[in-house]
Amino acid sequence: MPTSRTDAPAARRRRAGLVLGQVALLAGVLALCEALVRGNVVSSLYLPAPTDVLDEVVLLLSGDNGFYGNLAVTLQEFLTGYLLAVAAGILFGLFLALVPLAEAFFRPFLAALMAVPKVTVIPLLTLWFGLGLGHKVIIVFLFCFFPIVYNTIAGVKQTSADHLKVARSFRASRFQVITKVVLPSAVPTIFAALRVEAAAALVGAIFGEMVASKAGLGNGLTEATSLYDTPRAFAFIILITLVSVASVTVIDQLEKRVFLKWRPRQTRLR
Repeated sequence: MPTSRTDAPAARRRRAGLVLGQVALLAGVLALCEALVRGNVVSSLYLPAPTDVLDEVVLLLSGDNGFYGNLAVTLQEFLTGYLLAVAAGILFGLFLALVPLAEAFFRPFLAALMAVPKVTVIPLLTLWFGLGLGHKVIIVFLFCFFPIVYNTIAGVKQTSADHLKVARSFRASRFQVITKVVLPSAVPTIFAALRVEAAAALVGAIFGEMVASKAGLGNGLTEATSLYDTPRAFAFIILITLVSVASVTVIDQLEKRVFLKWRPRQTRLR
């Protein structure tokens, strides 16, 4: 269409301007931090110079201090706990949404367990399960499980009644209704939880390592802060953030390319 062709250059210019503005803001903040530290306005003990942080990032990426071994430990804890939470959360949420009596029975218990601050039970988990992999996996699982359950229930309940009527008119079995109508309708709501909980899962793994661990990125961050090595601590924070962003990006791409590829693109409101 002619309108879409004329709109395309304008859209590209807007995106380019947006990116340039973001880069300029980031560069300005980094330059200000560098000037404050180099000018001894702010002590490097509290705020490291960005160039020092960059040096530490390069050192860690070169394998210094066993970085890749720690990364592998954290990813194992993160992926194991997260995938278990996803599988259990979706299945249990689907069960509760399809069986109203079960939802009414379990909802008070779920609400009570979800309200418990996960941080407060970490010492008990350490006492019960020690410092190994299981300890961190359970922490990650607890961070992720409940929101996934609630979002699955909400997504299933948003299924269009018209879609269900059409499925029944074609004599679809209950299993077919669930797999062909209910679950596809719930996908956007479920993935909204999966995106958020992907970041929360990494936070849970890191926090568990900071509290009680002999390896992992959280353990490396704890060592840096205990030695008042602020540049290295910031370097760990940056790399952990990049891992978190990567995990959320993978979830986004999985949703778009696998589960929602049949949906037409949404038109942007002007």
